[in-house]
Amino acid sequence: MDDFVSESDSDYTSYWRDWFISSRGNEYFCEIDEDYLTDRFNLTGLNTEVQYYQYALDLVTDVFDLDCDDDMRETIEKSARHLYGLVHARYVVTTRGLAKMLEKYKKADFGKCPRVNCHSHPLLPMGLSDIPNMKPVKLYCARCEDIYNPKSSRHATIDGAYFGTSFHNIIFQVYPALIPNKSAERYIPRVYGFKVHAGAALIRWQNAKRDEMRRRLRKLEIESGFKDGEDEEPEDEEEDEEELDFEGDERGVVQGQEGMHVAV
Repeated sequence: MDDFVSESDSDYTSYWRDWFISSRGNEYFCEIDEDYLTDRFNLTGLNTEVQYYQYALDLVTDVFDLDCDDDMRETIEKSARHLYGLVHARYVVTTRGLAKMLEKYKKADFGKCPRVNCHSHPLLPMGLSDIPNMKPVKLYCARCEDIYNPKSSRHATIDGAYFGTSFHNIIFQVYPALIPNKSAERYIPRVYGFKVHAGAALIRWQNAKRDEMRRRLRKLEIESGFKDGEDEEPEDEEEDEEELDFEGDERGVVQGQEGMHVAV
């Protein structure tokens, strides 16, 4: 019993939760307190989201005593992990949950930003959807305000709904001192030490977008409205001229052949 000490404030010793948190690939999760798990209000609506909900809850809270075969046990185990993840998304936005995730954030348990100019700033897990089985978890950097994929394949398969779309923003609302200075450093492309002309790159991008729009409008037979839209026409005119020249060449060949027959 001494080997399984819960991080919660109570004296409750939770075997299943300790096992789940310590399992490889579950490093992003924090331990949910027993009193939160046993409060039915916090579990509202989850009974329709989880198969074998009551058995799964009993397993998570270590009161499971159903004598079942291995297949049934595996199914309930899977449901228990799913239930824990759904409750976890609610728990991490509570005062206690934010405090636990803050400690993991300070220790960079979620990883560090791969962007060079962020100087290994710690990341936070986040979801792109609150609906389960839609999007895997992503990692958010508060310095560059961008998101990244987890490095480990074990973490990349975690459901993003287990963290939700709001947690990574709420934690900075509650702890504003954690908000980092935004990264003003930007990579500047150079050629032999000279900066690449940004204006030229912008013009090339604008021209490419304009040409793409013209092509799309022509396919839809819609008047483009571009003032210089006539610049696109010479291509067709050149093709017409080439066809005329080809026809002229054919006439010349035919006439030459007729002349040869006459001479014979």
